[in-house]
Amino acid sequence: MKLAFSTLGVPGLPIADVVRLAATHGYHGVELRAHPEEPVHPGIAPGERADVASEFKAGGVEILGIAGYARVAAPGDDEPVLTQVRELLDLAHDLGAPFVRVFPGGGTGQRPEDADATAARRLGTAAEYAADLGVRILLETHDSHRTGADATRVLGAVGHRHVGALWDVMHTWLGGEQPQETYAALAPYLGYVQVKDIASADDTIPLPLGSGVLPLTECVEVLSRHGWDGWLCWEYEKRWYEAAAPLPGLLGPAREHLVRLLSDSA
Repeated sequence: MKLAFSTLGVPGLPIADVVRLAATHGYHGVELRAHPEEPVHPGIAPGERADVASEFKAGGVEILGIAGYARVAAPGDDEPVLTQVRELLDLAHDLGAPFVRVFPGGGTGQRPEDADATAARRLGTAAEYAADLGVRILLETHDSHRTGADATRVLGAVGHRHVGALWDVMHTWLGGEQPQETYAALAPYLGYVQVKDIASADDTIPLPLGSGVLPLTECVEVLSRHGWDGWLCWEYEKRWYEAAAPLPGLLGPAREHLVRLLSDSA
């Protein structure tokens, strides 16, 4: 498996510094948070996109994916959501990133079956555009569709190889799903896995990997046992928790922890 981290952990950090952090600490790739407050988002010009791609290439670091904020199950008209997804796909294509992350984002007043149908319809439409660009859309286990079982209700209805799943281990755990259950549900669709750690279900301030309660050992064991060889991406949510320790000083120990888990599970 290859290791990456998300720029959610280093809010606003210039791309050159992001690449330097990854290379210095032995990470193979980076997940780029796509938001107007970040250096990379759908609003940047073609020249800026080329510069970002060149910076990563020169540093020997891959762009794993573009973490967008489109909510594909959200109530309302389809076209604004589809436009947002297409813009993310264009950005990923221009940067040479294989994946785009989207959220479910179903509304609290929606019936689950309506949220499923809305998400499947939009993802099915966007899948053809994604296929033309050679980029894969990944539905994250999050909010209204927190577990692997939730996500597969949508992904099974889409049935397109350019639409898959992003396994966020915190949300599936909070949803009461065991790693083996999540893997069994998501295996046909799995793009990559976001790892993290927290103190408890009631205290989700990000912690250094291995110092909290999330079942990271079990997750890595399940993936290894089934021969999965994709990406593990550390999503450290510093942007949402100012009190969390700065990410740069944690990257080295986190890599060592993940390598140890991989070695022990081999």
